[in-house]
Amino acid sequence: MDSYRAEKRETMKIALADDEGEIGPVPSGGGGFHPEDEMERLSDIIKAFNDQFGNVEWEDRDRVERLISEQIPAAVARDPAYRNAMANNDRQNARIEHDQALRRAMNGVLNDDAQLFKMFTDNESFKRWLAAVVFNATYRPEREPELVDE
Repeated sequence: MDSYRAEKRETMKIALADDEGEIGPVPSGGGGFHPEDEMERLSDIIKAFNDQFGNVEWEDRDRVERLISEQIPAAVARDPAYRNAMANNDRQNARIEHDQALRRAMNGVLNDDAQLFKMFTDNESFKRWLAAVVFNATYRPEREPELVDE
């Protein structure tokens, strides 16, 4: 488009009926959400990590495990664009923005841990695994995402 112009085409008066309004009751049925025990989730992440990538000679294995299970998910969960996508989009579109947020978080890791960044960029199965773990740890579509402090 080279140019466009806003043009007023019609003006209408919208009137609502002057009736008493009623709001229906909140449904009492349905289920609540029982969050997964955090320690169980972290141990599952570390076990899956060790099962798939335990043969990699990490310089500081404990630090890498802490980055993967705590710090990277926290950074992704705090990402404003990802938070917006979770609140306003479906799971598929939120996943696209999650992957961008994870890439931004991994760029931050590059400054702190070049080996983990190299594994993320060079090993496609590690990248897919880490993307799935961090997405599952951060995706909360029905409520405001919990922030995990570093």
